[in-house]
Amino acid sequence: MEAPPETSNPADAKPSKTRVTAPTGRFALGTASSIKKRADGAPSAELSMSRSSLTKSTLSMNAAPVQRRSSTGSAGKQQDNGTSVVAKKASPSLSDGVKKSKLVSAPAVSSKPSLEKKSSVQSERTKADSMKKSVVKPSPVSTLKKAPSVTENSNSSSSSSFRRAASNATLNSPRSPSVTSSATKKLGSRTSSMDKGSSMPTRKKSSTADSRDSRFMMLPQVDLKASDEVRLDSRGHRVRSLKQLRLTPVLEFVYLRDNRLSSLEGIEILKGVKVLDLSFNDFKLLGFEPLENCKLLQQLYLAGNQITSLATLPELPNLEVLAASRNKISTLKGFPHLPSLEHLRVEDNPLLEIPHLEAASILLVGPTLKKFNDRDLNPSEVEIAKQYPAHTAICIRDGWDFFSPELAADSTFSFLLEQWKNKLPQDLIVKKAYVDHPFEEDPCHCHFSFTNQCDDGGKTPTDFVPLPEELSEVYWPKREDVGRCLKVECTPILNDVQFLPIFAVSWPVSPGTGCPKVINLTVHGDLVEGNVLSGVPEIAWCGGAPGKGVASWLRRRWNGNAVVIDGAERMEYQLTLDDIDSSLVFMYTPVTEDGVKGEPQCTMTDFVKAATPSVSSVDVVGEIIEDNIIKGKGKYFGGKEGLSKFLWFREKENGEFLLVLSNSTEYTLAKEDVGRRLKFVYVPINLEGQEGEAAYAMTDAVKKAPPKVFDLKIVGEAREGNKVSATATVTGGTEGFSRVQWFKGYSSKFSSENELEVLSTSKVSKTFRIPLSAVGYYIVAKFTPMAPDGETGQPAYAVSDDVVEMLPPSLNFLTVTGEFSEGQMLTASYGYIGGHEGNSLYSWHLHEAEDDEGSLVSEASGLLQYQVTKEAVGKFVSFKCIPIRNDGVLGEPRVFTGKDRVTPGTPTLLSFELTGEAIEGTTMVTKRRYWGGEEGETIFRWILTSSDGTQKEIEGATSSSYALSCNDIGFYISVLCEPVRSDGVHGFLVSTEESGPILPGPPTCLSLELAGPMIEGGRLTFHAEYIGGFKGDCIQEWFRLHSDGSKEKLTTDECLDLTLDDVDSRIELVFTPVRDDGLQGSSKSVLSDTILPALIICSPIIDTGDPKGVDLLLPECSQDNEISPIKNYFGGKEGTGKYTWYRTKEKLDNLEPDLVASCSEVVGINLMYKPSLDDIGFYLILHWVPTRCDGEIGDPLVAVTSDPVMAAFPSVSDVQLKQKSLSLYSGAGIYYGGYEGSSLYKWYRESSDGSRHCIDGADLMTYEVTDADYSCRLLFGYIPVRSDGIVGEEMFSEPSDIILPEQLKIEALSFKGNQVERDTLSAVEQIPSNEVQQHLWSNYKKEITYQWFASIGSEVDQTFELLATQCSRSYKENLKLKNWRLKEEVSTLICILFGVPILEAKKAKAKSNGSGEIGRTYEANVDDVGYRLVVIYTPVREDGVEGQPVSASTEPIAVEPEIYKEVKQKLDNGSVKFEVLCDKDRTPKKAQVMGHLERRILEVNRKRIKVVKPGSKASFPSTEVRGTYVPPFHVELYRNDQHRFKIVVDGDNEVDLMVQTRHMRDVVILVIRGLAQKFNSTSLNSLLKIEA
Repeated sequence: MEAPPETSNPADAKPSKTRVTAPTGRFALGTASSIKKRADGAPSAELSMSRSSLTKSTLSMNAAPVQRRSSTGSAGKQQDNGTSVVAKKASPSLSDGVKKSKLVSAPAVSSKPSLEKKSSVQSERTKADSMKKSVVKPSPVSTLKKAPSVTENSNSSSSSSFRRAASNATLNSPRSPSVTSSATKKLGSRTSSMDKGSSMPTRKKSSTADSRDSRFMMLPQVDLKASDEVRLDSRGHRVRSLKQLRLTPVLEFVYLRDNRLSSLEGIEILKGVKVLDLSFNDFKLLGFEPLENCKLLQQLYLAGNQITSLATLPELPNLEVLAASRNKISTLKGFPHLPSLEHLRVEDNPLLEIPHLEAASILLVGPTLKKFNDRDLNPSEVEIAKQYPAHTAICIRDGWDFFSPELAADSTFSFLLEQWKNKLPQDLIVKKAYVDHPFEEDPCHCHFSFTNQCDDGGKTPTDFVPLPEELSEVYWPKREDVGRCLKVECTPILNDVQFLPIFAVSWPVSPGTGCPKVINLTVHGDLVEGNVLSGVPEIAWCGGAPGKGVASWLRRRWNGNAVVIDGAERMEYQLTLDDIDSSLVFMYTPVTEDGVKGEPQCTMTDFVKAATPSVSSVDVVGEIIEDNIIKGKGKYFGGKEGLSKFLWFREKENGEFLLVLSNSTEYTLAKEDVGRRLKFVYVPINLEGQEGEAAYAMTDAVKKAPPKVFDLKIVGEAREGNKVSATATVTGGTEGFSRVQWFKGYSSKFSSENELEVLSTSKVSKTFRIPLSAVGYYIVAKFTPMAPDGETGQPAYAVSDDVVEMLPPSLNFLTVTGEFSEGQMLTASYGYIGGHEGNSLYSWHLHEAEDDEGSLVSEASGLLQYQVTKEAVGKFVSFKCIPIRNDGVLGEPRVFTGKDRVTPGTPTLLSFELTGEAIEGTTMVTKRRYWGGEEGETIFRWILTSSDGTQKEIEGATSSSYALSCNDIGFYISVLCEPVRSDGVHGFLVSTEESGPILPGPPTCLSLELAGPMIEGGRLTFHAEYIGGFKGDCIQEWFRLHSDGSKEKLTTDECLDLTLDDVDSRIELVFTPVRDDGLQGSSKSVLSDTILPALIICSPIIDTGDPKGVDLLLPECSQDNEISPIKNYFGGKEGTGKYTWYRTKEKLDNLEPDLVASCSEVVGINLMYKPSLDDIGFYLILHWVPTRCDGEIGDPLVAVTSDPVMAAFPSVSDVQLKQKSLSLYSGAGIYYGGYEGSSLYKWYRESSDGSRHCIDGADLMTYEVTDADYSCRLLFGYIPVRSDGIVGEEMFSEPSDIILPEQLKIEALSFKGNQVERDTLSAVEQIPSNEVQQHLWSNYKKEITYQWFASIGSEVDQTFELLATQCSRSYKENLKLKNWRLKEEVSTLICILFGVPILEAKKAKAKSNGSGEIGRTYEANVDDVGYRLVVIYTPVREDGVEGQPVSASTEPIAVEPEIYKEVKQKLDNGSVKFEVLCDKDRTPKKAQVMGHLERRILEVNRKRIKVVKPGSKASFPSTEVRGTYVPPFHVELYRNDQHRFKIVVDGDNEVDLMVQTRHMRDVVILVIRGLAQKFNSTSLNSLLKIEA
């Protein structure tokens, strides 16, 4: 338990509030602290502020009651300025209180050393603390029992004064710095912060009532979509009690605005209410507890009432909106806990006068709050809220008066102390209470500290002030204590029982003598050699100013006197070897700042011990080469050295070490050490035999002596084409890349290398294939030994025993490459040996079976290549080769037969066209020419294209012909054909050209029939089948044919009602088809039977004569398809009936007309009805009142559809894309087919060859152009999706124009250089700084052309003449143009497609006429990748004199992105195989024949490269070239042939290879160079910018 500090509060001191810094990262309540006296000894005055000066302004109302206001904002009585009569009581501001307070020096007290430094600075500043009420749960600190006793008067006065003392927040946490509240900041900041906080009430006062109504009111809109079951709207009904309303638990939307409710009794039944509007009622008293049952409430509106507090509002977990404007809420005490609140409105309340009300609301509500008073949260208020302590919200709800953040920490802690004082023992005061910042899965500690009340003295023994940090038994009086009495208190504790403190008072403190004296003298540090000792004196200065004392160190042997150590005159001293077994004496003389010396004092240490033996700086000296002597050394420490150990180890292959020598610092390197590292170990040992920690040093790998060769031999049979090898024994360390070179000679004995002919270059490989040129000669091998580090020895020579023999002509392998499929190219390759090859014979054969003789393919005889024809499908193909030497000797023939039969080719249409006239009724027929095996069921799709480009497929049209119908008129027609082979394989889709537009045919009536009863009173109608365009107003004429043959015209209506005059006559109908454009076709007629009288078939129903509807049926209905009801009428001639169409959501079982009319919505009044989009999902009802022609009506009939109206199939039309900007496109289309759901959008890129590719990630209606889109067209695809998930056919827009980047621009053009004769002017262009132009110039600038002009004439009439020969950036003025002006125009070219850059260099050449420049182009190739190209320009005058050359360089040449990606992938794999071709004979005679190319397999990896001839049935694969990447290995290009390249392993091993494309050649070369880059000076990775 800490000793309680003591404080006093003078009577003349005015209270004030202190400013504190908000704690960071933890829950902090504060720490009680005390206030010091000023240094001059004057009585201190406590700086504080009265509580009333910081409380909010209170509001008092007039005696006359304020009348209610309605939701429109009107009031019963208003003053002239439009505001209500409200008297406000003035309250003193914060600045007034500050002006009346005194400033005193009161440094803060803290137990941390880091805060002691601050206390000296803060002693000159103002400091004051305050206590306020607060509320937290107190936790027990100690289990000590309090003994009852009587407290002295001094203690009681101390207790009361201490409770009035201010408190500081001391934050001690291991993870956050401590923060101490201080009053040292200028009080002006308080007034400014309070003035800022009061800005909101100021704005409120400046507004009028009308503006407040429009700005602050927030009333809900009545949800008209909600059904009456869940909605209650009783606005303005003057309801006084909820019992007058029919409230049910199912209500969700309740609007009770503008009533006279004053109680919520009965609202508990609204358990499901979500929106509750209680605005503008008579709520005054607190009584919102019944709302506790409304757990689902989301919006609560309480505006326009007389509410004074929200304390009784229960916790509503789902409440999002709380509007309480225009009330009398004046306090935040008891504010409810609303975890989901997002919008809070409290305008026009006395509460607004609280400073930083918005920050207080953020603290009370929490992070869910989004808007305050109908606006987004003020960021400054959010930051202010973060400055308050974490317990501020608790204090506000318990009644704490909201303060500015500078005062909040101390004020809230004082508020809590006031609440706790009755819960703790009377004399126990809380000093600290805080919680560390919690971290995830990290313990979080809470800290509570208590102290007793404590007083210390002033001038009289009854008025004491506390002495900071003086809690021990010893206290050193300070200068400010002179003349004062000291009081010390002690709180005794016995057997866990705590008693009241006792105290003692001293005499006044006397002044010191001024002569310093040493109270205590100690030496710190371990007495071990090498350590540092520190002398620490404790000095009583006795009133003198502290100065620099005199220190010295002495050494004393065990049997001798102390001797001064030279140079040891500091407070610290480092022990050396001489101090071992001696004791040291430290002497110190205190000296004041004025030079007054005190008595010297000394202290002596024990004997110094030697340090533990150790060694440092261990190293090995000498050249690490075989047979040399090396030496190990190190620096010993730790007393005197004894017999230390020295060990030598050799490193093994597995990383372990083998002991090779001990007890010696020297070592002779042997052959076994070559290539190994050695380790020298130094184990220090002192004279006593104590062993220290060993140290070691590592050498580099031991180098070998120069290499030598012994026992060189040539192994292998000396015959043409055979492989021989050179074997030898190499001494001198490990053998490296020894090299072998092969020669041919005339003698079996070697005499001199000059007499030999070179067969190969020097290479690492020791094997050699004997070439044809060595036949008849001896083979000589030259072996040059080489160490791994490149050191070479003397070469040795070996000669073969016999001369090289020639072999008979033969083939070592024969193979055919290519796909055995129709239309593919087969290539044969073979390996010839046996002298020089002559004209070998080639032939191709087809076989029904593998073992038959086969038939000769005459057109491929003598060729190495054969293109498979259709005749070879299903047969085996073989190739036969007869080797022939150049002297005519034939060898054994070899045959290669394919393993599989030839397969048919991919089904393809070689030609495809559409025939037939594009006229309605014509049958269109396709003509095609098929290739690719036997044709199967080829697929046809007929496409109609409208004039706007919209396409649709004709359903059911899947054959090769199609008859044009009326629906096709005006469209263009085309056919898509997908060829299908008989085995089901599909080919590529082919389309014909569009034909059309389709014209209508002549109007024609194909058939004509009469319908209806042919009796008196019946009605005749007809059915006519029409073709020939869109049907117009066709003509129908009715005639009566009498028995005498006469004809009488009756009518031209669509039907004929038979009368008595028609009995015993026949009726003729003449139908004339008419197209919609008025064109008439040929008439067609039909004749009825004889009309019978009605008497013959009369019935009781007919006798009544009343109109009657017999049947009424409604067919299946869908969107935009017109409904034609099926009805039967009876009862005379039918007149114009009355039809009414209804729409209903639910299907009605009872079709009573009255019920239908009351439950449904009228949508139509005609016989025919076309359902619209609004009808989808509804049932349609038709109400028909049959009516006779005389107006008589019958009983109505009602029919309902069996199913709801169905939506049309989703489709889209008028799909198009629009260019919004240079880089932004948008797509659009007209959707049809029910309600649209989440339709899909796609963007396609169409290349120049017409192929389309879907762009990944482009699934919005807008698309931003990327670099990949340049030189392509864009298409927008629209896939309609109905709301129920039905997906329609994707439609495409027309392709956009070719996407091109923005034109290159130049902001300005200037000259660089002096405009004098013979000086060079250079054009300097300034590129725009915007990002787009910078990107274009860096990626798409191909070249810049310059045109120079010279002025002619005077300045008034001045023209410019083109200088035709000046096309470069620079121009050198000559004598003729001395007085001319120059201007320049710049044109830029953009290289749109990616590719290898083409560079143009120009070089001047002297000509007789002296005009013109000759240009030369250079195409960068793979050799230039990563390098800059430099062009040198040398000017030449007419007389041949050359000028000073100039040069220009390019940017580093880069490869195409596709090549870069492919090369990087293959380099990562580390091992790659390529299929290449080899042409052994490049003579002009055979260069035109395709059959001389042979297939090879190029294998490359990280160690070697190999060219292999593939094997066959008769031979195994053979390696032609094999080697590593050691120089002189390299790869050469042929600039005149983009498909060829040469691999050179050494002088004799090289091979010419070919690939199909330049792309493949570049990939092969870059991969080889990448794998061989460790032997190059420049890494390919750095050239290609590939990360290793």
